[in-house]
Amino acid sequence: MLAFIVKRIVNYVILSAVATALGYVLASLTLNPAARFLGRNPAVPQGTIDAALAKLGADPNVPLLARLGHWFGDLVTQGSLGLSTRSTEVTADIVARSGTSLRLLVIGTLLGAILGVLLGVWNAVRQYRTSDQVSTYLSFAVLATPTFVIAVVLMILATSLNNAVGSQVIRFTGEYTPGLSGGFFPHLGDRLGHLLLPTISLTVGAVATYSRYQRSAMLDVLSSDFIRTARSKGRTRGSAIMRHGVRVALIPMSTFFAYSFGLILTGASITELVFSWHGMGEYFITAISNNDINASAGTILFTAILVLIAGTLADLLYAALDPRVRV
Repeated sequence: MLAFIVKRIVNYVILSAVATALGYVLASLTLNPAARFLGRNPAVPQGTIDAALAKLGADPNVPLLARLGHWFGDLVTQGSLGLSTRSTEVTADIVARSGTSLRLLVIGTLLGAILGVLLGVWNAVRQYRTSDQVSTYLSFAVLATPTFVIAVVLMILATSLNNAVGSQVIRFTGEYTPGLSGGFFPHLGDRLGHLLLPTISLTVGAVATYSRYQRSAMLDVLSSDFIRTARSKGRTRGSAIMRHGVRVALIPMSTFFAYSFGLILTGASITELVFSWHGMGEYFITAISNNDINASAGTILFTAILVLIAGTLADLLYAALDPRVRV
């Protein structure tokens, strides 16, 4: 196990460096940090523009490879990803934004995965029955609906409920209510209230996705020889399915879950934008729109690390579910 982890860490460093270097080069070639100075009245002096770009490490007069080397040097020696176009440290931004995304997304992802797997198993066992067909239609309807539409519908329903009750029962804009007074429990309740709608939005999409994958995997298992062998040894159908079938059906799902969980911090940008949560998804979109090279490259590095960690998590889950596999 130790040799496996050490080998993985070495691979992480190499692959993360390659992915980040390519991301930095791509961002430098496609983004124009000087665009924010153009079209102003009065015009910004060229010397001011050059000084601002030099501060960001985006001086076009410096060769791209030299800028890349300087950026990597600061990352290795100082742990710095440079300054953003808003003059904030990109490293500090990513730490703060990833914490926000984590609070928002982990509950919805885990809840969606658990409910989706259970629903997928239930539908496979009851294949072609009314419950399976209704679940299938609803899942495809959710998958065919854009994320922002589901979020907006939830906001409309919450607004209608608030109007009917005559009070702001459900708050859904931002992470918390600014200026809220009170102690620990009022603040906790306020944050949970703001968390409700985005969590439901993420959970609904995750349940639809995981249930489809789990149903297909479970159908392949139900006709396997080891299920019939367990039945022939006296186990009931339900016991054979739960004790042997579900575990085997979860093996292919482990890879899908690991990578989905690894990318969730940067993959829920639409949900964050709609509900005004300032997480990593919003940060990446803002970085692109602001022509922010350092923020874009930092987000790419962050995502690359998550993907590689997710790969290791998938291997460990696979080994835990399948005793034939050793890491």
